[in-house]
Amino acid sequence: MSTHRIGLAQGTAIYVGAILGAGILALPALAADAAGPASLLAWLTLLLFCVPVAATFAALGARYPDSGGVATFVSRAFGPRASAAVGYWFYFALPAGAPATAYVGGQYVAHTLGHGDRTALAVAAVLLLAAFASNAAGLRLSGRIQLVLVGALAVLLAVAVVIALPAADTANLTPFAPHGWLAVGQAASLLFFSFAGWEAVTHLSGEFRDPRRDLPRVTVATLLVVGVLYLSLAATSVLVLGPALAGSAAPLTLLLEHGLGPVAAVLTAAMAMLLTFGTMNAYLAGASRLGAALARDGMLPAALAPGHEPGRVPHRSLALLFVLSALVSAVALTFGTPLAQVMLAASACFIAVTVAGLVAGAWLLPRGSAVWWGAVVAAGVMGVVLLFSGWALLVPLLLGIAALGGARVWARSLDAATA
Repeated sequence: MSTHRIGLAQGTAIYVGAILGAGILALPALAADAAGPASLLAWLTLLLFCVPVAATFAALGARYPDSGGVATFVSRAFGPRASAAVGYWFYFALPAGAPATAYVGGQYVAHTLGHGDRTALAVAAVLLLAAFASNAAGLRLSGRIQLVLVGALAVLLAVAVVIALPAADTANLTPFAPHGWLAVGQAASLLFFSFAGWEAVTHLSGEFRDPRRDLPRVTVATLLVVGVLYLSLAATSVLVLGPALAGSAAPLTLLLEHGLGPVAAVLTAAMAMLLTFGTMNAYLAGASRLGAALARDGMLPAALAPGHEPGRVPHRSLALLFVLSALVSAVALTFGTPLAQVMLAASACFIAVTVAGLVAGAWLLPRGSAVWWGAVVAAGVMGVVLLFSGWALLVPLLLGIAALGGARVWARSLDAATA
């Protein structure tokens, strides 16, 4: 049976899809509302902060390419118990994060088209099912789909910028910091999660043809693509929309309306779907492989292990994620759980995974090197961010306890099966 390994183009598309999200369509307005034109500094600062985070995970992935991703790095640094906790944080947060992300995309589509919550739920269901189906078909197909979608998205965003730029007015840059310089920090906190996702794609490090060669190149290409898209869209929004930006629910639609008229809403809805699908597609690819790797290492039932090898599809792990995602969605809809709470719980787990990966990088990477210093500084910053998760810190705590118990049970089962 032949296996498929991803190269530079597909790898970059998957990485870009993991970082970008539907939030880019609304966040320029939210950041401008917090800090005015000075919000551009927040965009630039966070892009620069991405560099040490991305470099750390690229260096670790090149050294230890494995479907376990951050869990593998932590295992190398601190042993299997810590690795089990990190693996559980990511794997069991995905069934909450994926439906929530799909619903955010659905809401944006419904709002842009002037429809209600039923449309949002229907779009979310379609996006979620499409992402699972794409991953079930394997990276050969899902990687190609991601490449096409990210290409289309880049073209659409470029069109939005080019169409709107003739209406740019530098007078919209003044006053530059109407709410003071501290407001730039508030804008940065709003934008922070637009730059997350590096932890998700570490599980794909073993899928590259040559991880040592390809991962650094893919990381640089991703930083360039994300940087150009984010900064150009943010700057154009400020220069063209001016004070109207802060009060806009769909700034990208306003930009497109400058040259396209009513069709702008349809294009914005299409971009929201592309962004949401791309994010879920990348996260599911990573999480499904992580589940198989955890089963391989005796941290989940051995029945989930098939597909952990590079180039294979972890169908059983993916199926479990689908079932859990459906259950989380059903519970949230039944009890009316606020979307913000679901997303905060998932975010706390993903941030915890990022912190663990950066700490592992500080332990494993050459001490005193530039990438080591980047890991140390980024771990400190992300650790502070994690503390602001509040009550949601209970989620990674409980999953960590479950991981320790589960690892003992499944490890015994694995030993008995191989005896």
